[in-house]
Amino acid sequence: MGFDQYHEPPEELSESVRTFARMIKGLTEETEAIDWYEQRMSVEKNSDAKEIMKNAQTEEMKHFSMDLEFLIRQKPEWKTVLQNVLFHEGNIVELGEKAEKKADQD
Repeated sequence: MGFDQYHEPPEELSESVRTFARMIKGLTEETEAIDWYEQRMSVEKNSDAKEIMKNAQTEEMKHFSMDLEFLIRQKPEWKTVLQNVLFHEGNIVELGEKAEKKADQD
């Protein structure tokens, strides 16, 4: 069985790299599901159906958050970048540039 998340022969990859690839794939799938629900809700006329979709989307966001947290714990430099970009006021690109420099220094 092949897995499209691998760009190198899976048998040559360590278990931790394969786990990382699985979690990245999961993160991607969760973002797709969040997007699908967003699109569905934008056209849904029935308020009960829309409420159910919103609940499902929130569940997908929880999964996304857990996947992301797992990945951040594996990559300390990601944590540095994210802590210096997310939840800050100001120009996002400038925050990103500063965060990247900070991660390079750590």
